[in-house]
Amino acid sequence: MAKRKRRPHLRSGAEVDGLREAGHLAAEVLRLASDFIEPGKTTKEVDEYAGKLIAERGCTSAFLGYRGFPGITCISMNEEIVHGIGSDRVITAGDVVKLDVGLLTPDRWIGDNAKSIPVGEISAVDQELLRRTEESLYAAIEKARPGNPLSVLCGSVEAYVAPYGYTVVKEFVGHGVGRDLHEEPQIPNYWDKAEMRHRRFPDVELKPGMVLAIEPMVNAGTEEIEVLSDNWTVITRDKALSSHYEHTVLVTEGDPEILTPRERMWV
Repeated sequence: MAKRKRRPHLRSGAEVDGLREAGHLAAEVLRLASDFIEPGKTTKEVDEYAGKLIAERGCTSAFLGYRGFPGITCISMNEEIVHGIGSDRVITAGDVVKLDVGLLTPDRWIGDNAKSIPVGEISAVDQELLRRTEESLYAAIEKARPGNPLSVLCGSVEAYVAPYGYTVVKEFVGHGVGRDLHEEPQIPNYWDKAEMRHRRFPDVELKPGMVLAIEPMVNAGTEEIEVLSDNWTVITRDKALSSHYEHTVLVTEGDPEILTPRERMWV
C-alpha cells in the first residue's frame, strides 16, 4: 500500500488564536533575550536567560530535547548558521549572534522565530548581509498568499539575495508549524523542480489557515556547509559569515499575518 502523504494543516478559530498567542510570546522572548546580548556574556548565559523568560510565561522550550537537542534556544555565532548550542564561548564586539527561540504554550501550540543580532559595531559588509537576509524574509512573506504555489514563496529568497553575491543554505529549510515544531510543508529558500521531486517536497498551493515558519539562511560565501563534532552546530564550509531570520506567518484570505511580530532591524 502506498504511503499516505501528509498534508499541511489548515488552522482556524481557536487554533489560530492559540498560535497567535504562542507567536507573540516567542517574539517577546526573542526581543528580551536579544537585548540581553552584549560583549562579555557567554552564549550559555543568553540561552539560560531565554529559558528563564520562557518559564516566566508558563511555557517550555520547543527545542530542548527535540531529537536530543541539548539547548533551550539555538544560538549560533558568525560562521555558525543554525543549531548552535549555548556554551562558555564569550560574545565579543563585532560578533553576529543568531538567536532562534521556539516555545510551547500550556495549550500545546508552538511559536518559532529568529533573528541575527550585531554585537556592537560590525562592518558595513556584515551589515549588508544581515540587511539583505531580513529583506529576503519579508519578500518571501509577501508571497504567502492564497493561490500562490509554494515554489513562488521559496524561490523568492534566492532570487532576492543572489544578485548581491550571496548564497542560500539548501540542506536546512523552513516548515509548517502548529502542534508540532516541524509540520508540512517543507519550505526551502530556493526552488528547483527536479531537486524538489527528488527530495519529495511537493509544490503545494498556499491556502488560508496554513501556518508557515519562513526562515532564510543566507551565506556571504559558499552554500556548502559542515556539521561540527557536537552533531548539531552547522557552519559555513569556508567559515564566511552567515545570517538567519525567521517569522511564523499565517496565510489568510488577504494579507499574510506575521504571528511573531517585531520591528524590522534594517529599514
